[in-house]
Amino acid sequence: MNPLLDLSARPVIAHRGASAHAPENTLPAFELAVRQGADAFELDVRLTRDGAPVVVHDATLERTTNLTGPVRARTLAELRMADAGHWYTPDAGRTMPCRNQGIRIPTLAEVLWAFPAIPVLIEVKEPEVQRAVHRVLVDEQACERCVVASEDDAAIAAFRDGPVPCGASAREIGELYRAMLFRRPLPRPRYRLLSVPVRHRGLPVPTRRFVAAARRLGCPVHVWTVNDPATARRLWARGVAGMVTNEPGAIGLVRPTSS
Repeated sequence: MNPLLDLSARPVIAHRGASAHAPENTLPAFELAVRQGADAFELDVRLTRDGAPVVVHDATLERTTNLTGPVRARTLAELRMADAGHWYTPDAGRTMPCRNQGIRIPTLAEVLWAFPAIPVLIEVKEPEVQRAVHRVLVDEQACERCVVASEDDAAIAAFRDGPVPCGASAREIGELYRAMLFRRPLPRPRYRLLSVPVRHRGLPVPTRRFVAAARRLGCPVHVWTVNDPATARRLWARGVAGMVTNEPGAIGLVRPTSS
């Protein structure tokens, strides 16, 4: 079974790769995550002007690259010229060790080719990219090892009744949380997992009751972004399944040996 969907698994999920130690959402970050023992990746996908699904978090390019403006305004060929390591710094800006090292924005297909055995939690950042993501997953025979998720219901509508498992949207997470909080009947899920923050608007999300409710629905809960080993231990003790982390090496060291 895909460990992202296994209630008994405790996967360490590399958030945009080992992004504490390499430029996020790049092949070097994913390579480092594998070396640090990550069980799965979490990554973000957006659409280029010419319809290619690329692995990048922000809608615009200036935070992580030497280019500016929207991702959607650039062709794939133009994005190939971006330096995706331009702003990475391990020391609050004192050094920029990854500049001009040939680190590029990868396509979704390139990540799947490079890591053919790694499960992937794909955050679909906009509705316009979902058809392209679906096509890549089918073409690369990666449907079983991937799960698509999004805060936006509309961004995963194309996957709801197909071969690619879905994570819960923000609306669906809220529905389950309210049902748990007010002891209402649990909603029938159209998703296979929940990926949630540690807190939302000041409230803890993955409480024991919330995690237990999700497990009754057959859905593991993965929590982002957990970089502190003590926090990971507490969450695993509550029955949380996976930790989405920038520090897969450190979090893997405190993973429980059994469910």
